[in-house]
Amino acid sequence: MRDPEKFDDFYKDARERLLVQTFALTGDLAASRRAVRDAFVVAWHHWRKLSLLDDPESVVRPHAWRLAQRRHTARVWHRDKNIGTEVKATLDALGKLSVSQRRTMILTQLAAVSMPQMAREVGVTLEVAQNELQHAATQLSLQLDLPASALRPRFDDVSASLVDAVRWPRPSIIRRAGAARRRTHTGVGVAVAVTALVVSGSLLVDSAGARPTLDRPAFTEGTAVLPDPDTDTDAAAGVTDPPPPTLTETSMLGAADLKARFDGRWSILDTSGNDEGTGLVLPCQLERYADPRGAAALVRTFTTATGKKKRAQTDAVQATQLTEASSSTNRAKRAFRTASTWFGDCTQGRVQLLATATPKKVGDQSLQIVLESWGNPQRSHVISLARTGVYTTTTVVSSPLGDNDGAAARTAAGRLLSGAVQKLCSLPDAGACGTKKAGVVLRDPLPAGATPSMLSEIDLPQIGSIKKPWVGTEPRKPVTNDAASSCDTTSFRGKFRDRAFTNNATRTFVIPGAKLPTEFGLTQTVGSLPGGRAEALVEAVRGALGGCDALNTEVDRVMGADVRDTSLSVWRLAVEVTDSRTVIFYMAIMRNGTAVSQLGFLPSSSGDLTSPEFVALAQRAQDRLAQLPKPGKG
Repeated sequence: MRDPEKFDDFYKDARERLLVQTFALTGDLAASRRAVRDAFVVAWHHWRKLSLLDDPESVVRPHAWRLAQRRHTARVWHRDKNIGTEVKATLDALGKLSVSQRRTMILTQLAAVSMPQMAREVGVTLEVAQNELQHAATQLSLQLDLPASALRPRFDDVSASLVDAVRWPRPSIIRRAGAARRRTHTGVGVAVAVTALVVSGSLLVDSAGARPTLDRPAFTEGTAVLPDPDTDTDAAAGVTDPPPPTLTETSMLGAADLKARFDGRWSILDTSGNDEGTGLVLPCQLERYADPRGAAALVRTFTTATGKKKRAQTDAVQATQLTEASSSTNRAKRAFRTASTWFGDCTQGRVQLLATATPKKVGDQSLQIVLESWGNPQRSHVISLARTGVYTTTTVVSSPLGDNDGAAARTAAGRLLSGAVQKLCSLPDAGACGTKKAGVVLRDPLPAGATPSMLSEIDLPQIGSIKKPWVGTEPRKPVTNDAASSCDTTSFRGKFRDRAFTNNATRTFVIPGAKLPTEFGLTQTVGSLPGGRAEALVEAVRGALGGCDALNTEVDRVMGADVRDTSLSVWRLAVEVTDSRTVIFYMAIMRNGTAVSQLGFLPSSSGDLTSPEFVALAQRAQDRLAQLPKPGKG
């Protein structure tokens, strides 16, 4: 029995909560109301099953959220005069979060689910969900200028703003709509079955009058694929396609391949289709597969650990290979791009990008990314990925921090990737092969973050022993330039030598919750200038630092270089505030064509960041500066 009374109680109890959640997710009240209403219509359609659950809301909620996100086209709360200023500010701040960060905040603040359930609904591991939640809370705190402990009342205000804001259909109307939906689905199913029976009966006699028989070739497992009638019209029509590409364990790397390139007693831990658990087997991986509609996949893990507890030995070097076979070359290209973005624009906290490179003459496409994670345990990851025809393979060698992240390790990992491609290129629909002595050439980093021309959290190193992640403010127009020193006071606002700055922006990075001095932080400011003015601005800053006469300030030039159409200079300033206190300030000015940037770092102590580490950070900022549009464009 469907028990309408129980459904009516559920509908009255949950609809307001779901409305608040979908509204916070989208900012579109009309779309949210329709989504919640239609989710309950579907719920009554399936109420015989849902009513048996302890928490049917956990099933209806994701459906309502999907409908709301699909239907809303713009965030329209700014046009609603009934919503207060603080609620608007909260919705604005939520709208600036990524979708996954927004979902984690709403689930924990407005749905009151447990952390494991929150991770399941967002579709990530518990660790990733915790990181996303921490990032989201930090961003909201910064944007609302509130401590994290004061966020919950702001969500309560959002809930209160929607009290009596919507008139709901009566439960009986929802049930009638659900019943009509059920009858429609049943009728369509019967009509399709009858039509298929009639049509098939008219077609099952050939021109010679031969009748069909039940004789047919025996089915062999693994030789047939059921058609998808929504997307595979040829298969639905009976047209035979070539068999989809397959993978076997012999097409994967073996322990001997690891032994040939890395020290240690390597052994295979496991080989599977990556169809159990979360499927997130690689650092920064966001989905189970880069090609969710792929034809086949295999994952294999390796370790150098020995003994009965080898899986738990964090001091061992470990390796993973994930290979996917796509149904076409174009799908494989998209899978390669997707995987590249996972690693090059890693959203996982406490991860730094050390290097980006290209393995030469390896497959049709190849890329290598070196990451350092300072979580627990601290590891370095050399991630290499390549595509050959319809196959995409990724290898990851993870080591205790500092063991395998240099040039030699990059070369070894590049050749390991080449060996992986070599095993794949003999398969049907494969492309280019690898070479035994594949070289690795450094290249500019992949675009990362919301503003690819500026530094992102993934570029920033660990500070001392602090384990908390960096968080950056949203880029904004530079009313002031906190990256400038007391010697140059450079402005990126207005004009320089009668020509206006364009594409100018500034942002600051801090480490919330690390108990650092309030002045601690890293600031970058960027802008474009036409003609030779970008170069002239760099020279003006160099001149100001070279002749600095600021009171009680000692200026040390750390480095300076001009290569082709780029410039970079770095200084270390020591400002004597009192007889017993001296403040250190690092500053860099750089140029990449018509784009210019200034970078300033105020540490909490002299050991926060060494001069070589700041120079490396300035070089990364210079690399990213190439993404800034030309003057007047953007």
